[in-house]
Amino acid sequence: MTPPRIRRVLFDFDGVLAHYRHELRIGHLARHAEAGHEQVREVLFASGLETEYDGGLIDTDTYLGRLSEGLGAAIDSETWIGSRMAGSLADDDVLRHVQSLDDGLELGVLTNNGLLMTQAIPRIVAPVFPRLDGRVLCSGGLKVRKPDTAVYARALDRLGWDAAGTLFVDDVFANVQGARAAGLHAETVTDARSLGKVLKRYGLA
Repeated sequence: MTPPRIRRVLFDFDGVLAHYRHELRIGHLARHAEAGHEQVREVLFASGLETEYDGGLIDTDTYLGRLSEGLGAAIDSETWIGSRMAGSLADDDVLRHVQSLDDGLELGVLTNNGLLMTQAIPRIVAPVFPRLDGRVLCSGGLKVRKPDTAVYARALDRLGWDAAGTLFVDDVFANVQGARAAGLHAETVTDARSLGKVLKRYGLA
């Protein structure tokens, strides 16, 4: 069977382009705020604060203000970005696949994160960011999270891309299903090996 003609590839971030570990991020914030790990975990995750921000229900100033109040220490954007970088490690093997893609392919990112991630991502995956610049979309900015089909429609509209010519890769199968329901070609990718197989299947490598 002839593979579809893919002109654009949309990547998930955490779990695809980079490995993410909550505990390292929590530890960074705990040291800054001189707080316990459990306090950071409670304020950031158990309270629902992170989910609200990722879904675009609150803006960045409100998010950082509530985080600062909860931890009893000022958390500005640079501190937050530093904590996210502490918990994120680019997958160099995946990045090599990205770098090898044809220059004619448009590349982007669609991630379930708040808008501050648009400032962290360029630092975490610096070697490939020139290919992604201007096409990094966060659920917080789109005001809906994967796997809701609306997030893919909004992402494509923002990018000016068509679903039929776009391949989306994510490490969470539910997100892949959501993308397929929205008309995109979508595959599960969890590491460089699985990404390589997908790229070959679609004639991109």
